[in-house]
Amino acid sequence: MAIITNLDVMLAKRKIRSKELAEAIGVTEQNLSVLKTGKAKAIRITTLNAICEYLQCQPGDILEYQQQGE
Repeated sequence: MAIITNLDVMLAKRKIRSKELAEAIGVTEQNLSVLKTGKAKAIRITTLNAICEYLQCQPGDILEYQQQGE
């Protein structure tokens, strides 16, 4: 997939555990794990907004487009 997630990087930078973020934004740890590993096919804007608000970051800090080889 061309979109990769850097959520684990942001969590490490902020010294926040996945469990803490999941509880704060109202998602399960399992759903957050799917997002962290890049296995998610979609993310709700409200979830992305909650993550950015809690981590005090921009969506571009979490999501990155990487062009795939042709």
